Amino acid sequence: MTDTVFNARDDARARGGQSSEWMPYLPASSSPYKPAGVESLTWAETVAPGGYTHKVLARGTRIRFDDPTGDACAHVVLYNALEPVERLNVADTVKIPWQAYLGTGHPLLSGDGRVLATIVGDTSGHHDAFCGTSTELWNEEKYGDATPEGPYPAGRSLFVKAAAKHGLAPRDLPPSVSFFQGIAVDADGTFVWKGSAGEGASAELLAELPLLILVANVPHPLDPRPDYEVGPLRVHAWRSAPTGPADDRFQATPEAHRAYLNTIDYAEARGL
Repeated sequence: MTDTVFNARDDARARGGQSSEWMPYLPASSSPYKPAGVESLTWAETVAPGGYTHKVLARGTRIRFDDPTGDACAHVVLYNALEPVERLNVADTVKIPWQAYLGTGHPLLSGDGRVLATIVGDTSGHHDAFCGTSTELWNEEKYGDATPEGPYPAGRSLFVKAAAKHGLAPRDLPPSVSFFQGIAVDADGTFVWKGSAGEGASAELLAELPLLILVANVPHPLDPRPDYEVGPLRVHAWRSAPTGPADDRFQATPEAHRAYLNTIDYAEARGL
């Protein structure tokens, strides 16, 4: 009963002990899936199939995505948390390293010539920087529904909800990259579905600047399966150090070298 303030209070407190497998672990160190060798976590969460999450993270944070079932698909958008007008630029992300396929060592670039994050670990190899995420129109045509609160939410709609929590509008959403469901390009330019590498794969990002990260865990738009199939996504983050001159990737290409120099210059000017 919530007919009085006291009854409403008691009802709210009675619900306080409830939990769900699809929620952040608080404190993060309480995660039952803590990565081996990591003592102190700053973020731990299991994202539901068809769910989303978002977080502001410090420079030097290491973010690990895990696909426990082989059916997760982590669509990711990145922003400079200090100035969100600087955001992921997929075209530059595939141009600067001269490589369209995402994998270990691949920098994720902004349109300002800086590295927002670097892929520093990857046991999957099945990712995508071509297609972006699903839209409401796409899901309506394929699944018959696309409402964000319904059984078949589109990635774009979930990104809109996550972005709004940080004062960003739909026009502020750039194309995303995705992890764990791969696409290749055939010799004639046709997209070829590679799908998943299987259960237990992981991918790790290193934040090179303070990051706002948005994640939507929804089926890839080119997934050929007729049903809305997506598995849980585990996310963990912990403090580390950003890329520096001693790292091999710092000078992987002349273009990447310049991008890392631009990134360090920006960070040091702000005392980061």
